[in-house]
Amino acid sequence: MTDTMPSTSGSVLRTAYQESVAEYWNAEQDPVNLRLGDVDGLYHHHYGVGDFDPSVLEGPEETRNQRIIEEMHRLETAQAELLLDHLGPLGPQDRIMDTGSGRGGSSFMAHNRFGCAVDGVSISQKQVDFANEQARERGVADRVRFHFRNMLDTGFETGSLSASWNNESTMYVDLHELFAEHARLLRHGGRYVTITGCYNDVTGGRSKAVSRIDEHYTCNIHPRSAYFRAMAANGLVPISVVDLTDQTIPYWELRARSSVATGIEDPFLTAYREGSFHYLLIAADKV
Repeated sequence: MTDTMPSTSGSVLRTAYQESVAEYWNAEQDPVNLRLGDVDGLYHHHYGVGDFDPSVLEGPEETRNQRIIEEMHRLETAQAELLLDHLGPLGPQDRIMDTGSGRGGSSFMAHNRFGCAVDGVSISQKQVDFANEQARERGVADRVRFHFRNMLDTGFETGSLSASWNNESTMYVDLHELFAEHARLLRHGGRYVTITGCYNDVTGGRSKAVSRIDEHYTCNIHPRSAYFRAMAANGLVPISVVDLTDQTIPYWELRARSSVATGIEDPFLTAYREGSFHYLLIAADKV
């Protein structure tokens, strides 16, 4: 893939909001990300799906929290596996992109599964440096690379990707701009997948709980309908839509009982249970 964009801060961070988001993630040292990644060296920046094993809450008190941490990490890794399941058939000849790649966990999983080249982009220089060091340590730096880039204007070659994804990062950007860039990057028939939280249009605007989530993460959660309008406007046709809301609630219930709880657990659980917030997987093909 040809990389044509310079990586100076001024060319990547185009607005004061983007600068504030980059500042947030450059400063982030949240144990809920780091402690979980320490379990096996895969560092994620997303939540989990599936029922947790209740036995982790039993047994010796002195090891209970470590059991919870390990189980939370299993659930977040299962979430990434689910996303990768929807990328379609891929092989070593393909190139794919993780937009909003964080510390690189999903990118390494994709390379391990498919053998393909992976490029990750993030507006956090700190995350990019961390992930590239991980790639060197894993011996895959020639095939998995991370770049200080803006997901709305990556600078990579048109039609060069077989697949691309966002994992819980769409709430930081304008969806029309984002899907226009994915559509530009994907070859004809290429696959785009996102897992995201979105607010429920049927219940009206953002609920109090959803607004609290926005405030906590310095983001702007979109309504569910906005995803489908923006995809349609940019030649991305959904082929699979999976409501993961019920599947993510156990993760949040377990996280609320862990030492890495941040206080945002209650708003998530409230929003999911009251129906004002949905957790969706959307897979779409470029036409």
